[in-house]
Amino acid sequence: MYQITELYHYYLYLLQHLQSIKRSVFAFLLCLPTSLLALLLLILLAYNGVSVFYIYLPSIPAKISPVPASFLPEKVAGGEKSLQKLTSSVLYAVKEENPPVIMQTHLTLLQRENFSSVPINTSLDFKRQRVQKRRTKFKILRLGAKSRRFSVKVKKFIDNSSCKLKFFMTWISSVESFGDRELFGIESLFKSHPDACLVMVSDSLDSRKGILIFKPFLDKGFKVITVKPDFDYLLKNTQADAWFKKLKTGNVDPGLISLGQNLSNLLRLSLLYKFGGIYLDTDVIVLRSLSELRNTIGAQTMDSETRNWTRLNNAVLIFDKNHPLLVKFIQEFALTFDGNKWGHNGPYLVSRVVSRVSGRPGFNITVLPPSAFYPVDWSRIRSFFQGPRNEKHSKWLHNKLELIRSQSFTVHLWNRQSKCLQVEEKSILHHIMLDCCIFCNSSLPKKFVVSKNT
Repeated sequence: MYQITELYHYYLYLLQHLQSIKRSVFAFLLCLPTSLLALLLLILLAYNGVSVFYIYLPSIPAKISPVPASFLPEKVAGGEKSLQKLTSSVLYAVKEENPPVIMQTHLTLLQRENFSSVPINTSLDFKRQRVQKRRTKFKILRLGAKSRRFSVKVKKFIDNSSCKLKFFMTWISSVESFGDRELFGIESLFKSHPDACLVMVSDSLDSRKGILIFKPFLDKGFKVITVKPDFDYLLKNTQADAWFKKLKTGNVDPGLISLGQNLSNLLRLSLLYKFGGIYLDTDVIVLRSLSELRNTIGAQTMDSETRNWTRLNNAVLIFDKNHPLLVKFIQEFALTFDGNKWGHNGPYLVSRVVSRVSGRPGFNITVLPPSAFYPVDWSRIRSFFQGPRNEKHSKWLHNKLELIRSQSFTVHLWNRQSKCLQVEEKSILHHIMLDCCIFCNSSLPKKFVVSKNT
């Protein structure tokens, strides 16, 4: 009994001592300046944050770049002659350091090893991939189901319009995203080719809103239609027909690159194969008539010493109906499709095929130098939007502009590389717009509308 009482007294003494220490600590903290107290609290919060949200990241390479498709730079039949016509001492697109990477980026969730050896997001990722594939499949099936009138509509339009030249464009985005730049590209097309026909192949623009967009052109008498694509019709009797059927049934991996972008690469090839004519990207500005060009493709880059092309591009394609090279392009698409490499099914595809068939009978085409269709490289497109900074810069812009006017058929604006750029007054592009506009004095509040009075 005496020991229990003694232990109880010892416990009370310890409790009083702890309370005394507690009061001393609080008294010390209250005596501190407010800023120092706040600093201590921030340190405490930071420590808690680090301990709670700490993630172990293994070492990764400092720089990861997509591996481009490789091809052998060779001369193409007819290319040397055309190079002599249009080359000069100044070329705008001689070397390209890196391709413009436009792809989705997926970062794998990393876990600390001491948590669990089984990844917790495996089933979730699988479900997401399955849902995405299902959506893509249904969208493609919907396009085919709605577009059975494609062949009748396009043939009737071409036959009844007495087209001197047939132009094709594709648009894979929403109708709302079809903006001023795309409209000006169409202006420039009809400014140089008032008697041409334009077939805009698009699911979204073949609608009431789409018709309203093109009404100003129709009111001026220009010939343009919008029509949903019919892949089944366009790919029939080609090697891509079987590939497309596998895609619809989910037996082709669409990859990380936008499937719409890759289908656009295939669509332009099949349109030219079925009908023949000229394909243009919607961000291409036409500077002068293309009527004298046949079975022509443009180089994007070339070797400054050998004057041989090093990469072709598919933003501008001019081919006769059923041209054998188009058959090879479509065949290459079906056999080597890779949805994880930017440009593999587009610019790199046409480069690979032309390199292989160079010099073979039946594949005679003209390869024009970069100055013809791509007078400015994607990495330097900003310079075309900038006005003069000083007298020296003004003279440089003037010389550049005159060279383009004398050598180039088109200017490619390189899509996302210039999407957010503003056209500055007296810039190269501002002068080009004055040369190529139809609705020059429009009062519509558009970035790409210019006035003859400026």
